[in-house]
Amino acid sequence: MQVTFLGTSSMVPTKDRNQSGIFIRYKNEGILIDCGEGTQRQFKQKGIPLTKITKILISHWHGDHVFGLPGVMSTLGSAEYEKTLEIYGPKGTKKHFEAMFKAFVFDNRIKYEIKEIKSGKILENKDIYIETLPLEHGVTTMGYSLVEKDIRHVDAKKAKKLGIPNGPLMGKLQRNETVSHKGKKINPKDVTYIEKGKKITVIADTVPCKNAVKLAKEADLLICEATYDSKLQEKGEAYGHMTGKQAGLIANQANVKKLVLTHFSARYKTTHEVEEDAKGVFSNSIAAKDFMVFDV
Repeated sequence: MQVTFLGTSSMVPTKDRNQSGIFIRYKNEGILIDCGEGTQRQFKQKGIPLTKITKILISHWHGDHVFGLPGVMSTLGSAEYEKTLEIYGPKGTKKHFEAMFKAFVFDNRIKYEIKEIKSGKILENKDIYIETLPLEHGVTTMGYSLVEKDIRHVDAKKAKKLGIPNGPLMGKLQRNETVSHKGKKINPKDVTYIEKGKKITVIADTVPCKNAVKLAKEADLLICEATYDSKLQEKGEAYGHMTGKQAGLIANQANVKKLVLTHFSARYKTTHEVEEDAKGVFSNSIAAKDFMVFDV
């Protein structure tokens, strides 16, 4: 899974930071999480075609997370987008889209499907599944985890030793099926091993809460909002946001491998203070920058 940060600012964009947007590529999937103002230009700047988007996950309907949707939808229409765009968001998402299409003129409508979500697993295919839980931000806000399923591999040396030829038998063993070869039963555990799938969790605007920890449990990469540093914790609580330290504590409690901070207040010219705030409680923390890329 490859993660590209398209926007790392909060309510107000800055000269260096666009509003919220995260793009995750996995095989044939292109998953956009939130779509702040200017997101389509960020795609252009990074050299990623908009048509690579297959799904949009909306955390909540505050403007800095959705102002870019009309532009993206309009441009996809003019780009002869042939897929059906899958859109997932909290209750009210269908109503908001209806209002958006009334407010703007869309000459070329693309095919799209809106799914309003609550909690739990919201989609699954043979490779990955996506799950969601509500956060605490004053308006209905969802966090998301993208989880790659465990992969079973055949140990080539062990298979060769048992004389198993390439072909259907190998396929069955990979599917965890027992096979017979030359009159002998071969159990998958004898010749295969499991590669644990990767997990990415995105925690959007929220105060610290149990669901944030639950959703992020054992994640390889936790992307978490950290609007302020600890000196402004009271301000964060008043507006439903976290500090770098609070994001670091969630990473600790959830036993994640790496924490990437995002959604910074425009008051910060650099993100050093917020990053150090997180590192004080979780050393493997880093502040995201626009166009930063992580391979997971």
